[in-house]
Amino acid sequence: MNLTRTGRLGALCWLAAAPIFLAASLITGLRWREPTYNWATHNISDLGNTHCGVWDTTRPRYVCSPWHPLMNTATLTTAALLTVGLLLTWRILGHGPVVRSAQTLLLLATGGYALAAVYPADVDENLHVLGAFLIMGLGNVGLLLAGFAPSGTTLGRCRRLTLTAGLVALAGTTLFAAQQGLGLGVGGMERIAVLPFPLWACCLGVLLAEPPTLRDLALSAST
Repeated sequence: MNLTRTGRLGALCWLAAAPIFLAASLITGLRWREPTYNWATHNISDLGNTHCGVWDTTRPRYVCSPWHPLMNTATLTTAALLTVGLLLTWRILGHGPVVRSAQTLLLLATGGYALAAVYPADVDENLHVLGAFLIMGLGNVGLLLAGFAPSGTTLGRCRRLTLTAGLVALAGTTLFAAQQGLGLGVGGMERIAVLPFPLWACCLGVLLAEPPTLRDLALSAST
């Protein structure tokens, strides 16, 4: 399959989204002082909170993120890149009700990233939680659904990768909702719920952006 210029641009957008989000998470977390940021105990949302103070009635913790503008900007950029990548590869990924339903749910998830960025948890908790639901709820269902795409489609040809990402994401969502860390901490479990979509998109972006011969071999190996 030869990608058009539009399709290649979409693949590159997907390729860039996860590294930007992860780099911002790391850099923003490193700027925390008293307390230091802990990926096992702190939520991703804590990085974007705009005020310092004790936060969360379920798991009270002191949150103070001096570089929250970086995190929120990166999250909004991630939302834009995932959205553009999804729209520009819309036809490339396949056709049929399963593919279109999965794409629609994933598109809603990209809106969740935007909501979470524009409305940090300590600014508008309701809209922030809605964003989280779109990402971890609808988005992860869409990711799993994408794993059942027909075998003749691009999505169907990387079924193992997609099903694995979807199952891991939904398991993480379930355990995070139950506030169960299973040794990773509740914050760690949140990452298990949130990161599979952008990481999957990054992997798919790599496969799509590769030269045709290498891409076809890689997609065939993942089925």
